[in-house]
Formats: sequence, C-alpha cells, structure tokens
Amino acid sequence: MAKYDTKFKHEVVLRCLRDGGTAKSVGKEYGVGHSTIRRWVQSFRHHGLDGLNKKFEHYSAEFKLSVLRKMKKERLSHLQVEAMFNLRGCGTVSRWERLYHEQGLDGLKRKPKGRPKMMKPPLPVSAPKKKADDTRSRKDLEDEIEYLRAEVAYLKKVEALIQAKKKAAPKRRG
Repeated sequence: MAKYDTKFKHEVVLRCLRDGGTAKSVGKEYGVGHSTIRRWVQSFRHHGLDGLNKKFEHYSAEFKLSVLRKMKKERLSHLQVEAMFNLRGCGTVSRWERLYHEQGLDGLKRKPKGRPKMMKPPLPVSAPKKKADDTRSRKDLEDEIEYLRAEVAYLKKVEALIQAKKKAAPKRRG
C-alpha cells in the first residue's frame, strides 16, 4: 500500500500551487519532506492528476537509454526528467545513470529476481566405458573387476570410519 493516497497528494500540490506555499512550509504543515512535495508538483504540472496516481511499470533498456540521452542533451535534472517521462520512485533516473556508467547497456536490462536456480548435481564418477559384453577383451574385463573391487574397498573403509566415530562419541546421560 502507498504511504500517501492520490487525494492527499492532490491536496498538498494544490496548497503549493493555489495558495502559493513553499514546499518547505507545506511540508512542515503536512509532515512530508519538501523534496517529495517538489516531485509531486513537477509531476502534476506535466501530467495532471494522472501524475499523482500510483504506477507500476517496467521499462526496456532502450527506453532507459533514451531518457538518459534526452537528459544529457537538454541538460535536465533528474527531477525534471522523472516528471517529464512520468517516472515514479525516488532516484529512478539517477540509478539508471549510475548503472549505465558502471555496466553499460547491460546494466539497464531487467534482471531476474529471486534466488538463482540450483547448480546441476555433479556427474558421478563411473567405471570405464562399457562395451558390449561379447566384444570386450579379457584385459578390459580384468580392469573393470579391479575398478569395482577398489570401489567396494573404498566404501567399506568409509563405513568403518563412520562406525568408529559413532563408538568413540561420548554417550549422553539423560
């Protein structure tokens, strides 16, 4: 839910424009920061009541780049550009500008939100590649037997170590 509804914003903006109040004095009166009021006034001047409504929108990297180019070309402030293009949120254009300078056009592209997908589990170490049983040489069969015996011996050692740890662990008294 928004902190301020459209009706409240409209009332504050009209108080500034119609009654000639400064952003600081009206801000103190309503308990709102003066920079927020300035942003509302700019947005209201450019877009009317629609400029005060809540807005959720995603922008393409090309649009963001065009906004930054216009700002640079016409030497506009971040606040002026945000009001001109009806962008919401504090520091939207300055964040785009920073990302563009740090990462280039890739910094302006949308990034997926949330946790990245888990890595694929590692492939198990397998025995040497098997050929069809009737075409395998005696040497291949002996190599496979040796590999399997080593694997079984390894697993037995691991199991013995686990059992030894369990026995060596101090028993708790209840």
